[in-house]
Amino acid sequence: MRTIELLSRLQSIGPHSGHYHYSTSHCCLIESTMAEDISKLHFATRAVHTGVNKDSLFNSCTTPIYTSSTYYWNDLETNSGYDYTRSANPTRTALEENISALEGGVGAQATATGMAAITAAMHLFSPHDHIIAGNDIYGGTYRLFADVFTKMGLEFSFVDMSDPQNVKDAIKPNTKCIWIETPSNPLLNLIDIAAMTEIAKQADVLTIADNTFLSPYLQRPFEYGVDIIVHSTTKYLNGHSDVVGGCVVSRTEELAAKVAYTVNSLGLACAPFDAFLVLRGVKTLAPRMEAHQRGAEALARMLDEHPHVEKVYYPGLESHPHHELAKKQQDGFGGMLSFDIKGGRPAAEKLFAKIQLFQLAESLGGIESLIEYPETMSHASMTLEARREAGISENTIRVSVGIEAPEDLVADMKQALEE
Repeated sequence: MRTIELLSRLQSIGPHSGHYHYSTSHCCLIESTMAEDISKLHFATRAVHTGVNKDSLFNSCTTPIYTSSTYYWNDLETNSGYDYTRSANPTRTALEENISALEGGVGAQATATGMAAITAAMHLFSPHDHIIAGNDIYGGTYRLFADVFTKMGLEFSFVDMSDPQNVKDAIKPNTKCIWIETPSNPLLNLIDIAAMTEIAKQADVLTIADNTFLSPYLQRPFEYGVDIIVHSTTKYLNGHSDVVGGCVVSRTEELAAKVAYTVNSLGLACAPFDAFLVLRGVKTLAPRMEAHQRGAEALARMLDEHPHVEKVYYPGLESHPHHELAKKQQDGFGGMLSFDIKGGRPAAEKLFAKIQLFQLAESLGGIESLIEYPETMSHASMTLEARREAGISENTIRVSVGIEAPEDLVADMKQALEE
């Protein structure tokens, strides 16, 4: 699309200074001349090419970083489609186009962190609204729900969502949302997404899915009727452990408009350089996820047979209780796994001291392998009672498998488990 054509299209959006003016054509400005062709291409190709061709002045092969905080107006009624970077930014728009296209949404909002994305989604609800969530979700999400939003009047029920009947039983007259995290963090329990959306449809409530663990390469919840998808783009979408970010993707224009208004009003949007880094990272999402999976499966199968390991949590193992569900709603088993080591915390501490290729660190989804202890790290914000109810014990260790050679990772883990 030539510059004059793009400007003409952007100007038709109108000003949105102060009061954010949402438009699908603004939130996802995929050039119409390319969108139809790109949508027919394979995932890996779309990941590389969506949101890229923005620079018709110099024909840059990568999306420019627009660092400007403000943009001048043509007159009192029209501008280029951007006026202030908190409201919208060309680099951020490019990232939003990319993620929305990969997930199959109509609009996306890129946020400063994954928690900012969840915060934006939760602002769709009002005091006294009731939300159902899993009892083994990410510790930061649990903290936000149980400690922050309860003080703002929201009500939460944390249940074992692997059994749809538990969700049905938790429905109340004031229930407004079913929060889906699948696979769960850190125990890799799966939730039947189609079953959840059917329950939600009958109860006339929203469904929101955290798709961070698998990314749209391996799971696309919109295909099963989910209303909103959230991501911590810090993880697999960026994939290089060098930026924090989040994203909220909507299935309908009405929801997209509400989320965009909230992100702008609360100032939750990510910075242009952060958006550039995530957009750079997502280009290699497809090959990275394949590498993560190869390493995770090799490691899981070794651990599953190791005498010092009590249990392995990885959906790719045939022994996993949700293995068949994983094959049904996922395109792969992902790069995350957890296991229970025999001997509790002393054994875990010994392993952490001996491990070499796995860095003892929180977060996940980067090219390097990470290992962590949910009891004192990622899930420390949960109460002891909540952790035990979820199945997290002093034996539990979570692993984010990187893209290193699987043989090296397996060998390193074996030597760390030796007495």
